[in-house]
Amino acid sequence: MEIIRLFSGLRESCGIFGVYAPGEEVARFTFFALFALQHRGQESAGIASADGKIIMVHTKMGLVSQAFNEEALSRLRGHIAIGHNRYSTTGSSRLANAQPIVVEGPGGPLALAHNGNLINAAYLRRELTEQGYIFNSTTDSEVAANLILASPGKSLADKVRYAMRRLQGAYSFVILTKDSLIGVRDPLGVRPLCLGKLNGGWVIASESCALDHIGAHFQREVEPGEVLVIDLNGVTSFREESAQKALCIFEYIYFARPDSVIQGRLLYLARQAMGQQLAREHPVAADLVMGVPDSATVAGIGYAQESGIPFSEGLLKNRYVGRTFIEPDQRIRELGVQLKFNPLPKVLAGRKLVVVDDSIVRGTTTPRVIRMLRRAGVSEVHMRICAPPLRYPCFFGVDMATRGELIAAQKSIPEIRDFIGADSLGYLSVEGLVQAVDLPREIFCLACFTGQYPIPVQLEMDKLAFEVGAREREVALHGGELS
Repeated sequence: MEIIRLFSGLRESCGIFGVYAPGEEVARFTFFALFALQHRGQESAGIASADGKIIMVHTKMGLVSQAFNEEALSRLRGHIAIGHNRYSTTGSSRLANAQPIVVEGPGGPLALAHNGNLINAAYLRRELTEQGYIFNSTTDSEVAANLILASPGKSLADKVRYAMRRLQGAYSFVILTKDSLIGVRDPLGVRPLCLGKLNGGWVIASESCALDHIGAHFQREVEPGEVLVIDLNGVTSFREESAQKALCIFEYIYFARPDSVIQGRLLYLARQAMGQQLAREHPVAADLVMGVPDSATVAGIGYAQESGIPFSEGLLKNRYVGRTFIEPDQRIRELGVQLKFNPLPKVLAGRKLVVVDDSIVRGTTTPRVIRMLRRAGVSEVHMRICAPPLRYPCFFGVDMATRGELIAAQKSIPEIRDFIGADSLGYLSVEGLVQAVDLPREIFCLACFTGQYPIPVQLEMDKLAFEVGAREREVALHGGELS
């Protein structure tokens, strides 16, 4: 069945969560934490739990609210759980690729949930297949789980640390065994991960907002290269050191929720500062400022504060429209962006408008937004973009686009302005972005702007590289046609 995407811009990276809390309803805590992390992935959701003896798992396509009910949660017993919201960066969007994934090893099963993207997954998968490991999905996450099983070491922590020396790319993991919870962050620290305390137990989450929603208390961030083992002995930490750091700066621009804190910086204040810096770098005479909801609203407020131009909502967002499995009528399809946004003509008519957005990727959505605003009577549209021009693809957990699809890799800024139909176009500079985030430049990955990747990337990688033959195997296994 076709999945209709109403937008073709940046796609969120996955959300992961883990909890070790004897005496608590860990599956319920995980459900609400995943609810808080829903913005990081909307394709599928899953929870695995353990009670000291066995691992139980439930995964389903769709949003968290669609994937779970009381009956499903009641079956997920135990005092340890991990959860996952998926947006696919390796492997297609289907149930076999939903996480947490479970693999069987000599010491018993383990479940793993992954946020990131492994750039050497194809090589590792071939090697593991030759060793007799069987793959039931087409994800790099299953490659990582089996690599951990195949790694030497007396303890699971030893195996994880050995595997980390072979994994290349971005990965934050939560791993569940029948009696322990393990959190892992790659040595570059590309994706965020934090540790919290909950009623005598411990939690690990992609973002601090998930801790807030379940009443957990933030303790600290999991450090790049750190492995946390949580069991009856408490929390034990191991480190795989790396001199280089490469936190994805798009966590600050777009991915993370504005109420999350990463590297001690509240995302709301960082985005507000981006808007203020945009106003300094690209001033314009206008009547109103608006941010494209919801991701650029805070930056729009910042632009208005710095420029002195009044802020106003110009587009109302239908927050229940995103990904749908329902094929629209052609007349509805032609409405395009209007399925998600509706303008306010009585607010906008005759106005010169500054429109702040987080990014322009392929350049397919922005022209539709501008046309909609002009139909609402806007006299001038001045686009201001929080991200510098995106000229290089991401290989570290963001389903962005190939270089040939990135509009800024193909056109100059004046050409982009003309293509999208704006009266003016201004991008935040790389220096201005780093200044707004207010953290050292050297801790960030800026490769999508500069082409300077934290580790060598030689090929354009296909997220569906492992799909060949996979659907045929599923049909043979389950019979009939697969949707």
